[in-house]
Amino acid sequence: MRFFYVRFLLFKPVCAILRGAFAYIEQTMEMKFRTLLICIATLLLFSCKEGQKLDSKNGYAVVPAVAKGEAVATFAGGCFWAMQECMVELKGVHKVISGYAGGSTKNPSYEDVLTKTTGHAESVQVYYDPKVLPYKKLAEAFFHSHDPTQVDGQGPDLGSDYRSIAFYRSNQEYNDLQELTGVIGNELGRPIATELVPFEVFYPAETHHQDYYKRSSWEPYIRNVSRPKVLKLRKSMPELIKSEYKD
Repeated sequence: MRFFYVRFLLFKPVCAILRGAFAYIEQTMEMKFRTLLICIATLLLFSCKEGQKLDSKNGYAVVPAVAKGEAVATFAGGCFWAMQECMVELKGVHKVISGYAGGSTKNPSYEDVLTKTTGHAESVQVYYDPKVLPYKKLAEAFFHSHDPTQVDGQGPDLGSDYRSIAFYRSNQEYNDLQELTGVIGNELGRPIATELVPFEVFYPAETHHQDYYKRSSWEPYIRNVSRPKVLKLRKSMPELIKSEYKD
């Protein structure tokens, strides 16, 4: 009888330990499950953000007509996935098209530009309200959204198709760009590599490249290369960022 009593006495603390262990495991699994749900919900939230209403034809974006009171500017600053998002987030910007500019090949494809033989660079065309966002401020945001000191490339993206270019449409825009290159070059302590080129023509990119940043926020390239550029602009010029994009 004593043997069974001793076993009973030993069994009680063992049971208590087991109950505690199972409770801990259950609590831990519940926390991990909740964390997983939060991660999935966050991922879906960022991946499902509504993009722009852009027209498409034959697999390419359609360059929109300029609306009354609207102005247009064209820039090249590395991969257009990040640059398009940077420009979209600015107050006064109505629409941004990713495409190609600066070269000689007519109607190039993404694959054509990748060969680095077309002369084109990945570019964006910005449609904006100059009363809300003057050209000089827009150009300043362009310089802050990438590294204007890097020659023929941006970060890991190397080659002339990723070079920095500011296309101007008037003498005033050219003067603004010249002034900004001097000021920003002094701030950075390095010469500005951005080319100042008169605008000639802009070719829209394929439809699947439009709003790629928003639709592909889960991709490693977007998270590790594109997003830091977007965050850099938000941090350096917060007064220009639309409220829905502020952290």
